[in-house]
Amino acid sequence: MRKMTKIDIITRPGKLEELKDALADIGVTGMTVSQVFGCGLQKGHTEVYRGKEYTINLLAGIKIEIVVCEVPVATVVDTVKKICRTGKIGDGKIFIYPVENAVRIRTGEEGDIAIMDPQDLKS
Repeated sequence: MRKMTKIDIITRPGKLEELKDALADIGVTGMTVSQVFGCGLQKGHTEVYRGKEYTINLLAGIKIEIVVCEVPVATVVDTVKKICRTGKIGDGKIFIYPVENAVRIRTGEEGDIAIMDPQDLKS
């Protein structure tokens, strides 16, 4: 079984389409995307609603989760940095984790073949 790695990317919602295309171009075949709220260095901002000031410290973002075994992790990280970096606070973070196992529920396959496209296994 080949080494599997999970990569979580948290970034601006406006970068999603460009990032999806760039990841597909390097061979990333699957991902999970979630809308998330969080704060980091930007600490949020204040808004006035009905005359009262509120601190908005959780800002909207997206979280993209991928697991790779064939595509090099460094290639994914370089691609994400290239697409998501604006140089401003709020560009996001990349988190990298080892994956112990994966199971394809439909077939019961385990390990790296559980995250691969079945079409790729036939060649």
